[in-house]
Amino acid sequence: MGDYKKSITVQVSAPTLFSYLADVTNLPEYMPRLTSARPAGGDKVDVTAHINPEGAPEQDVEGKAWVHVITDGRKLEWGAAGPHDYHGELDIEAGPSEGNSVLTVGLHTERTEGEQVDRGLTETLTGIKDAAERAARP
Repeated sequence: MGDYKKSITVQVSAPTLFSYLADVTNLPEYMPRLTSARPAGGDKVDVTAHINPEGAPEQDVEGKAWVHVITDGRKLEWGAAGPHDYHGELDIEAGPSEGNSVLTVGLHTERTEGEQVDRGLTETLTGIKDAAERAARP
């Protein structure tokens, strides 16, 4: 079992970043393997991912996830069904200077490959930063 946490500064205001992340249809813009994300009622999200499993052909797989949007405190909690008890949270705070924010991702997973998980968190944070900054440009 492992708990991981990592942060990044994003050149977008905290309210703008929160609004962007709260819209689950934006997920494929910053999650590299996701090809679609559709609200499925309440906090449920239907997702499709393109995967390339070792020893098997590339394929598209569909799954169910959930996202709780917590407006007070600008936080999102999320998770997906599966064998690794995969869930986490995104916290958005005002950044060190005007117009930017600090995004922190926390992850809980039964997988304990720390280095691989750390790389994945860095990839995710960088993807969110790039996508949110791109979306905020006029």
